[in-house]
Amino acid sequence: MLLSPWRPCAQPGDTLTQSLHSQQLSLLLLLLLPGSPAAPGMEDAAFPHLGESSQPLPWACPPRCSCPRADMVDCDGRDLRVFPNNITRAAQHLSLQNNQLQELPYNELSRLSDLRTLNLHNNLISSEGLPDEAFESLTQLQHIYVAHNKLSVAPQFLPCSLRVADLAANQVTEIFPLTFGEKPALRSVYLHNNQLSNAGLPPDAFHGSEAVTTLSLSNNQLSYLPPSLPPSLERLHLQNNLIAKVPRGALSRQTHLRELYLQHNQLTDSGLDATTFSKLHRLEYLDLSYNQLAAVPAGLPRTLAVLHLGRNRIRQVEADRLRGARGLRYLLLQHNSLGAAGLPAGVLRPLRGLHTLHIYGNGLERVPLALPRRLRSLVLPHNRVAMLGARDLTSTPGLAELNLAYNRLASARVHRRAFRALRALRSLDLTGNQLTRLPIGLPIGLHTLRLQRNQLRALEPEPLAGLDQLRELSLAHNRLRVGDIGPGTWHELQALQVLDLSHNELSFVPPDLPEALEELHLQSNRISHVGPEAFLSTPGLRALFLRANRLHMTSIAPEAFLGLLHLHVVDTTGNPEQVLVQLPPTAPRRPRAWGP
Repeated sequence: MLLSPWRPCAQPGDTLTQSLHSQQLSLLLLLLLPGSPAAPGMEDAAFPHLGESSQPLPWACPPRCSCPRADMVDCDGRDLRVFPNNITRAAQHLSLQNNQLQELPYNELSRLSDLRTLNLHNNLISSEGLPDEAFESLTQLQHIYVAHNKLSVAPQFLPCSLRVADLAANQVTEIFPLTFGEKPALRSVYLHNNQLSNAGLPPDAFHGSEAVTTLSLSNNQLSYLPPSLPPSLERLHLQNNLIAKVPRGALSRQTHLRELYLQHNQLTDSGLDATTFSKLHRLEYLDLSYNQLAAVPAGLPRTLAVLHLGRNRIRQVEADRLRGARGLRYLLLQHNSLGAAGLPAGVLRPLRGLHTLHIYGNGLERVPLALPRRLRSLVLPHNRVAMLGARDLTSTPGLAELNLAYNRLASARVHRRAFRALRALRSLDLTGNQLTRLPIGLPIGLHTLRLQRNQLRALEPEPLAGLDQLRELSLAHNRLRVGDIGPGTWHELQALQVLDLSHNELSFVPPDLPEALEELHLQSNRISHVGPEAFLSTPGLRALFLRANRLHMTSIAPEAFLGLLHLHVVDTTGNPEQVLVQLPPTAPRRPRAWGP
């Protein structure tokens, strides 16, 4: 290919005409512009189909296309194999997406000098089918979408007027200096899902394009962070590459950067240094998950709000590494190698605004001590926590969510005052531990309590006393029998709407269930009979699950559901015989098959 001679670009807004065009385009974009489904932050909006009119149009329109206005031509999804030859010269917005075009004829395209939007998304266009001079005459073009085609190299020249360029999901191995360079109005460039290596990116790829705010290079073959990126960048996507190093100074000019995505690469501690992120004074979101880091990076900026470090090899969090990131609100450290000493007491205390801490899938043996007081969500399932002391959670009185699922907690090692300080707690998950009884001293403000997959053998009223705001209680996959549920156990659960007692050893429906109950799970028990009084205490029941029990054709008393006027789901499948269910006459009915 021969590089087309470059002509200086007029600055946007140099003329009144350009200004007016820009204003008109802004008004039309939301309804008229097609989006690239793969492009981050872009909607999957198709070029509008307003239908074929039975009346002849006052302007020319290509066969099989629609032209709702004189400046709009919509040929989306018409199975076109050849570029239409009757497109009006007045066209400003042309959609040819979702066709089978293989090439763009220069003589046809060159006529359309007023084009503002050209959508070629999802065709079969190769680089050979795209002449070097294809876009030379499109001096007003602002948005070009060529994603999901078969380009092996980028166009050597794109118009200076360009604002958005989408070349994602091709096979591009090389771009050129004037593909994206010398474009003063360029804002967004999407190059993800290609085959770009660092050799295919010229050092002056964005020279003269000082307004680019979004650049997507994810899912390519880059081995290090490209130098000379636009200093105006606000969002940079580099995930799913082969990046093992960020060269010193590579991000020193990107002082406007707010979001940086580097997950799923090959970064190690030696591939970063203390200055890598130190100049990013506006950075709010940093994703370094799925790399090979053994330590938290140094030099994190104060503005950082979200830090993803999951799926690395971090063994210990050092206090000095987080000291600069005092604005951090979300810290995600899941699936690392944090052991018993992985989070020393007080190491996170300087992060006074920390809202959420994810540390599941590590090897912690205790809940980290001296956590930030304003912490609202603590998520640490799949660790080795075997005890909860009286003061382990006192540093976080504002905690609203506590997830300790799939640890090693036994009832004897959960102190009766362990939850006393958590007056704001709304969700407590103790799934998959070794509890044989309900914990004492649960916070009275709880809305959700999950205790499935433990070894509970008995329920007593005392642990549930005062939980009058509890809405969901899961006790599935335990060893409960009806005789082991003490009288009055449900008495104070006045707000309970969902109760899961599935996969236990119940032989009949427990009596005196909470009046507010709407959803009751009793599947996979040993229930062989449902008497007429079974649901007298639950008039608001809407869904009942009785599948996989020991019910037979006449096991359910005809009067059992008479008072349940809101009941609309009854599942009795998987029982030894087909069960006949008689719903009350006024209950809403939904057709479904009942059977064994």
